[in-house]
Amino acid sequence: MRVIGLMSGTSYDAIDAAAAELDLVGDSLVLGPLGLVSETYDDGLREALAAALPPGTTSMAEVCRLDTRIGQAFAAAAVRADRELCSGRGELIASHGQTVYHWAEDGQVHGTLQLGQPAWIAEATGLPVVADFRPRDIAAGGQGAPLVSLVDLLWLRGRPGTPVALNLGGIANLTAPDGTAFDTGPGCALIDAAASGLDGGRFAYDVDGALAARGTLHEPLLRRLLEEPYYAQPAPKTTGKELFHLGYLREVLAGFGTLTAEDVVATLSMLTARTVADAVRAVGATEVIASGGGTRNPVLMRMLGERLPGVALRPSDELGLPSAAKEAYAFAVLGFLTAHGLPGTDPAATGARHARVLGSITPGRDGLRLPPPARERPVRLVLE
Repeated sequence: MRVIGLMSGTSYDAIDAAAAELDLVGDSLVLGPLGLVSETYDDGLREALAAALPPGTTSMAEVCRLDTRIGQAFAAAAVRADRELCSGRGELIASHGQTVYHWAEDGQVHGTLQLGQPAWIAEATGLPVVADFRPRDIAAGGQGAPLVSLVDLLWLRGRPGTPVALNLGGIANLTAPDGTAFDTGPGCALIDAAASGLDGGRFAYDVDGALAARGTLHEPLLRRLLEEPYYAQPAPKTTGKELFHLGYLREVLAGFGTLTAEDVVATLSMLTARTVADAVRAVGATEVIASGGGTRNPVLMRMLGERLPGVALRPSDELGLPSAAKEAYAFAVLGFLTAHGLPGTDPAATGARHARVLGSITPGRDGLRLPPPARERPVRLVLE
């Protein structure tokens, strides 16, 4: 089955559309990558989305407009991916949508909201769409994140030692072979907030780590940042920009006088490297397979590597999954599992009571035509 996975992360810098040929062969799920296309949000939509996200306020009217406009943007990305990567022969769309709120309090997740109305995608492509992946896991008592953990577990099974999958997006998360999976804290979220909010808005993020490279680590600020209670919470746990945003950063900076944007970004980069490295060591990792936008920041990757002596740190590209596309491929897999009636979670990873089939399905142009339910769950993911 040719499946297109659509993903826009917490950095909301672009919609990634990855196409894959997926097939169940015995106890293996075989994935043949077909490529990736990316579509950036137009400036107006990106600004409207940024204004609606915490700590901003919004209205139901604006939520409706965003749901429609994001859905249309996802639809355009899906149409392009089907045309360019599948020669117009795509069979299923799996859309993560755009997370705008993840309702977590006192270590428990109560709800989540992803915008990007899937009806627009189904109408534009004519294909069935699986969307709203997270709510079912939350209803079953889980954190609703990190959902890519099941894919990581299947993918890394059989590798020697203790391999860990790490995603360095706006929020960083990892998955260990025993099913332990959690958000470690900010990946690039606070770095992005400082780059755009403290440097006159010239940059959306720290391009190539240039700001951090020019800055100096501010130890007192780092110590204050590390006092955040989230880091001490046990797994499973999840967080997001509901906590780690520009307003949070400004509150932390109060009392430190005037610091340059470069010094703040350098310190925030160290915060990410420290918290990720602490989490990696806690699960006894011997190898870290990294993906996400943060892997393109050489300063951040150097800091992380220096804090993990003796632990191999390599991009997921070396194992056959492009780091920029990994999450989109992961949601293609989750959509495939849903279409075949298979669970898309591991309870050890999310804390749910049971593994559940995820998502809601919007029929395509020809109605709802799904493949026969699979007889058994795959135990490994094989790339070809």
